[in-house]
Amino acid sequence: MNARERLFAALNGEPTDRTPIWLLFPYHRTGYYGDVRAEPSYRAVFEASKQYAIMLNRRNPRVPLFAPEVKQWREMATEGDERIERDLLEYRGRRLCAEVRHQAGSTAVKRLLCTAADLEFYCALPLNTDPAAITAQLDAQLPTYLQERDEFPSELGAMMLDLGEPVGALYGVSKLEEYAVWSLTHNDLIADWFDRVMVQKRLVYQYCLDRKLAEVYFLVGSELASPPLVSRKTFRRWIVPYARELIELIHAHDCKVIQHYHGQIKLILPDFLEMGPDGLHTIEAPPIGNCTLTEAFEVVGDRIALIGNIQYDEFRALTPNEMRRAVVAVLDECRGKRLILSPSAGPYEERITPELAENYLAFMQAGWEYRG
Repeated sequence: MNARERLFAALNGEPTDRTPIWLLFPYHRTGYYGDVRAEPSYRAVFEASKQYAIMLNRRNPRVPLFAPEVKQWREMATEGDERIERDLLEYRGRRLCAEVRHQAGSTAVKRLLCTAADLEFYCALPLNTDPAAITAQLDAQLPTYLQERDEFPSELGAMMLDLGEPVGALYGVSKLEEYAVWSLTHNDLIADWFDRVMVQKRLVYQYCLDRKLAEVYFLVGSELASPPLVSRKTFRRWIVPYARELIELIHAHDCKVIQHYHGQIKLILPDFLEMGPDGLHTIEAPPIGNCTLTEAFEVVGDRIALIGNIQYDEFRALTPNEMRRAVVAVLDECRGKRLILSPSAGPYEERITPELAENYLAFMQAGWEYRG
């Protein structure tokens, strides 16, 4: 099997010749990861990954959340020895401002939404849901995407689109202490707003699916509204119905879905069966999470491929021999199960140390050589 065949066998619940290994590396650069293909410190790892690992080339086409009459812009300023970045939003004379202040090694962050009044204003703003406008916005990004797809060696894996879920448009701009309170005081308002955002999401997903732009879709919203930050009841209202609809839409076009979740998953793991992804990344045992891979497989059986799990910090901390032992322990625990071996996160650094590179290599080699 080559990497692509191994990937789709795992996502289809079919036998594989080896446990697939996924480093989370995209082929083309993204804003949130290091440039693994061009940065010299990654070179040995990237080259080895073409032999040992699968690759999902994660891309993120986006359209504006709000209609054109909502003005948004960024300002840069200095005040004394502080460097200030402001993101502003204005509609009909009312303004919201997010602010990041950098000073002598410290950073202070003010979110866009800090009060209930901010939330209510935000949720009343007109959204970008005009089909013609959304098509034009995605058309403008299409040539770059198609060039990247043409450049990607398909035998390494597949193109993967990360198009977002409704919750992402709220979580990232909210003061989290208030966000948790709003799940109690403004739950109906937020759910109604998610219904409105979902109109845009349907259009974006349908555009990509109709054009067969990718074979795998990555959903990352589930960790943004889950226990202990909010209740399971809120998770089932803010996450489950939207993810289930998007996954059904993706499956109707014969494409695959991987959901991403960091944290305390044990209580809500049955809800992922209801949403119905093909893969779930990542299952984290204590002390980082609260669910072992053994416990997770007891819930999902062979209905979902579980993807994981060596914590990213272990790639910084372990020796190569310790990394090999950690990989073997995971594979022993999951022998005969539907598993894709992966780190929990990364690659974050622009440049990596030789020690981190050695651990990536040890991780891949141990996984590749394992026979159980």
